[in-house]
Amino acid sequence: MINRLFILFTFFTSVFVQAQYTTVINSNRPGISESPYSVGSGVYQLESSLFYRNMPLIETFSNPESFGLNLLFRTSFFLEQLEFNLNTSLSHDKIGFKNLFSSSYNTTGLSNFTLGAKYMIYAPTYSDKSKEIRSWRARHSFDWKRWIPHIGIFAGINFDNFLTDYYKKGGFSTRVGLLLQNEFSNKLNVISNVFLDKIGTDYSEYSFIVTSTYNINDYWSSFIELQGVFEQYQKKSSIGGGAAYLLNPNLQLNASVRGNLEGNLFGITSTLGVSYRLDKHEDAFVELDDTGNKIEEDKPIKYDENRNFFGRLISKIKKLFTKNKNNQKVDLDISPNSKDENGEDKKLEKPRRERQKSLVDVITKEDEKQKKKTAKEIKKAAKKAKKEKEKMARKAQKEKEKAEKEIKKAQEKEAKEAQKEKEKAEKEIKRAQEKEAKEAQKEKEKIEKEARKAKEKEAKEAEKEAKRKEKEKEKLEKEIKELEEEIKEEEEKKEKEKKENDN
Repeated sequence: MINRLFILFTFFTSVFVQAQYTTVINSNRPGISESPYSVGSGVYQLESSLFYRNMPLIETFSNPESFGLNLLFRTSFFLEQLEFNLNTSLSHDKIGFKNLFSSSYNTTGLSNFTLGAKYMIYAPTYSDKSKEIRSWRARHSFDWKRWIPHIGIFAGINFDNFLTDYYKKGGFSTRVGLLLQNEFSNKLNVISNVFLDKIGTDYSEYSFIVTSTYNINDYWSSFIELQGVFEQYQKKSSIGGGAAYLLNPNLQLNASVRGNLEGNLFGITSTLGVSYRLDKHEDAFVELDDTGNKIEEDKPIKYDENRNFFGRLISKIKKLFTKNKNNQKVDLDISPNSKDENGEDKKLEKPRRERQKSLVDVITKEDEKQKKKTAKEIKKAAKKAKKEKEKMARKAQKEKEKAEKEIKKAQEKEAKEAQKEKEKAEKEIKRAQEKEAKEAQKEKEKIEKEARKAKEKEAKEAEKEAKRKEKEKEKLEKEIKELEEEIKEEEEKKEKEKKENDN
């Protein structure tokens, strides 16, 4: 059953392009390009994706890291070719500042909120090669009409008032785009988009997207995509690829990874998403004949359109004679049964002729009348255009003043934050210096203490040595005294012996 649904989907998207509704979900994910197709009336479709983005930190303010949820809601209820959509993103961003020093803070909120509509204005028809039975070559040859793209247009409004401060670009702004799609085969499609975004603000940008999608089988499809964004002061580009898997006719899973190039910096963005639709579509009633063909009313053909003065004059003359022939009718029924409304016999009346006005005068008057009407309408349109221009100028001036105020606020905020960071850095430096001074003082006191201890130790040792020397001196003096006494005793003994000898 699912295989048949996939075959029907391929058939409807490649041949019956005017019927926007398809039996299988038609999602723009996992790419970021827009197909010119609408989802079809009575369809409510939600395309969601989780994303993670990582970029190196650059000078001044930047968004090096971001992750969140992107939601795209699509529906159609007026015309099959007209679609209304809402695109928004809830993200958790890391905002970094890099100058003399680096710092960062985190913020969470809406990073995008766009309400828009798209309409497919042209859908080419391709030849059905399967019905070609006369030539195998003609049956399998390429249909060069497939180079003619399906054409759609997009218009939307960006609401920046709901976004976080980093993503605000000046209030309300417009976004317009041209959507093209070439179906080179039942499996290969190429989508090309050109967008002008944030029109009327100082942050206006031009971008293009080219996406090539290939259906591998009834369930899997792959894509490769190239994007370029041209802003006033910076150019960005990205290239990526991914795959989608159709789980059932109303549910699709997808994933992608892409490389981002901003100036000389390279980063990575990855996504993982789900697309789901609520299908309440009902086919319109078509009246068929006995053979099954659609019954169409014949449209009246107007032969007098886009004619010049003499063409209208000749047409008036022809209508005049045709009108006289048709109006000159005489009732020749004078039978007794022919009665009028009062019950009396009808009388035969002769046709009357009326004097015709000059056709040239009539046409001239009509032309003058038309010229006056046209001049009046042109004057009215010019007046209206002038008012609209003045209104747009006033609005642009207000938007400009508002943008200048926002820029001034942002600059003041950046200056305050830079001053705070500078003061913080100075405090850190002062603390480090005080800490180093304290450590140096402690080291000095420790050295002095050790020197004092060493000095005291040396003094004690010197005093001890002095005492030892003093003791040795006293001992020597004692020994000398004892020797002197012994010598004295010897001398006295000798003198005594001498005296004794003398006696």
